[in-house]
Amino acid sequence: MTLLREEIAEYDKNKAKQVPNDILQIMDQATRYLKEKNIENKAIRTNDIAPEFNLLNHENESKSLKQYLEKSLVVLSFYRGGWCPYCNMELHALQELLPDIEKAGARLLAISPEVPDHSLSTHINNKLTFDILYDKGNAVAKEFGLVFELPEVLKPIYDNFGLDIQGHNGDDTFKLPIPATYIINQRGQVLYDFVDADYTKRSEPREIIDILNKINS
Repeated sequence: MTLLREEIAEYDKNKAKQVPNDILQIMDQATRYLKEKNIENKAIRTNDIAPEFNLLNHENESKSLKQYLEKSLVVLSFYRGGWCPYCNMELHALQELLPDIEKAGARLLAISPEVPDHSLSTHINNKLTFDILYDKGNAVAKEFGLVFELPEVLKPIYDNFGLDIQGHNGDDTFKLPIPATYIINQRGQVLYDFVDADYTKRSEPREIIDILNKINS
């Protein structure tokens, strides 16, 4: 089975052939800007207590973190939206290894600011069998210290790509979560974190499983 990082590397190679170099440079510059702002330093990290939340899932059912933690550890993945190819690759990779995640004693959840109609489409298109939770206005992502404003220089580029972030999020902002993954124990403590302002970098699902197995050993 292909690793997620390998799939991303192949996508990046193809993207470099299809997207003009000046556009790629602007996108890379925007990522460096976010990294230099150290926005990752505001995020919830390992050994912190995860903020409690209650959100609607893709089927419009109310779900709380406490409710999930009653039965198992939780693997919590924040993603930008179904319009993001890197997010879709990550979700698909997590779905492929979902049986192993569950066997290792965890429940997998994903959180996005996408409105329910779009999150349902993401759920169907990626053939997901785990919950996607609707984080209206990035309220929970903000509690986790993950929210940022899309740099102005990227807005016309995203528009040219046909990416309607405001439409997907159902508001007039360009706020998004930094992609992040957490493992949370039943006391609400974060046992693992992956937070990177570079949206092309994602936690490797196989490594998540290895960590879960170590936790339970």
